[in-house]
Amino acid sequence: MSNTHSKTYDVAVIGAGIVGSAIARKLAGYRLSVALLDAREDVGDGTSKANTAILHTGFDAKPGTLESRMVHEGYHLLSDYAKQTGIPVEHTGAILVAWDDEQRDALPGLKVKAEQNGYAKTEIIDAAEIYRLLPHLGEGALAGLSVPDESIICTWTTNLALATDAVQRGTELLLRRRVVSIDRVDGVTHLYTSIDRISARWVINAAGLGGDTIDQLFGYDRIHLTPRRGELLVYDKQARPLVDKIVLPVPTALGKGVLVSPTIYGNVMLGPTAEDLKDRTDTGTSESGFAFLKGKGEKIMPKLLEEEVTATYAGLRAASDYPDYLIEVDTDQQYVIAGGIRSTGLTSGIAVAEYVDELLRASGAIQLVERDNLPEPPHMPNIGEAFIRPYQDAARIAEDPAYGKIVCFCERVTAGEIRDAFSSPIPPCTLDGLRRRTRAQNGRCQGFFCGAEVTELLESRGKSANVPVNPKAKVASMEVTK
Repeated sequence: MSNTHSKTYDVAVIGAGIVGSAIARKLAGYRLSVALLDAREDVGDGTSKANTAILHTGFDAKPGTLESRMVHEGYHLLSDYAKQTGIPVEHTGAILVAWDDEQRDALPGLKVKAEQNGYAKTEIIDAAEIYRLLPHLGEGALAGLSVPDESIICTWTTNLALATDAVQRGTELLLRRRVVSIDRVDGVTHLYTSIDRISARWVINAAGLGGDTIDQLFGYDRIHLTPRRGELLVYDKQARPLVDKIVLPVPTALGKGVLVSPTIYGNVMLGPTAEDLKDRTDTGTSESGFAFLKGKGEKIMPKLLEEEVTATYAGLRAASDYPDYLIEVDTDQQYVIAGGIRSTGLTSGIAVAEYVDELLRASGAIQLVERDNLPEPPHMPNIGEAFIRPYQDAARIAEDPAYGKIVCFCERVTAGEIRDAFSSPIPPCTLDGLRRRTRAQNGRCQGFFCGAEVTELLESRGKSANVPVNPKAKVASMEVTK
């Protein structure tokens, strides 16, 4: 290939989603040269943005699995990291609702499962208590299981914080690089991408929905991933008083079913569906999907359906035929897979990075020497509705009037925030990337009123920051699945 990097990295991490970014951040804390590759134009632009944005306790994971351990540990690690970096989190709690006798009979088993997973705070509650806590719930609830520590979080900020932390620790971020083939020569793996060749002594596969494809390049056939589409409805902020907790169904084999949840941005979402596809790029919505969601919504919370729908979206997650997380080290090829990481990867990502670190140490095949004087974790801009935003901060506006100039009126995004996004270590290059950093065009008008100005800012700021921009890139807001 004509374009090659003369440098050979110690480690190349494939996939700049939450898991890959967390692994790159961890390994960049050592005296290693680290590259973080992604096929997309931005970090977190794959399955990591397609998440219900719930910080899980892991109460309902299968006991004894690696996933159960990673989610349990990750809950605490991410909670601490969110405090350090300013990732918005709201501790709403959740209630798992039983609508029939079979579901009600399953609640004691779920409580036992939670205890086996190290979470002992669940309580079985009766119908009266459910309706006291959720007065707008539809009729017919028989009992429930309360999970007080389930929380909502900003998955976009989480991914960006981890990737930014990795970059500030010295990781080289290489976007728009889809790995298409490899070869290994004299202890070095050459990754041939869509635009160049990247060489590394170790390769970490955290490629999400493409993880099985990368694994096959290394000669394996142990995991197969299916794109599972989840469609959802996002309701206007005026619906938020209807629900202040996550309303969960009793889980099924296909997943955790249709939920109603507040979002960190002040909306309420209903969904997702669960439809297995063949096309790994199909995030289109369907009439049948929304009809299904409205039918579920009528039962769960009929008043919600009287509110205005702000947006309708779909996203993909990686459904795996492997029954657990697959995290293994191949010392001969100096290759690590972190695959089969379902939507729980939002919560478990930092724990997965710690586990990869443990496996590498145990292998003895790579020298891990901690770097001196690591930079402090980044402090991320707040885009959560429950916390002070720049347009509300009089002192900040007095110091810099750009924070008082609102560009996106639906979401109250200011010119100062957009400017800051372009001066950040990982600036946006698309409207979708700008939205994930600021919430611009994320409101009820979906950019109808602010679209021209935001696009102009993207183009002008991008050029001044020497960032290649793609203002025509599809804006696929709040793609969320579970």
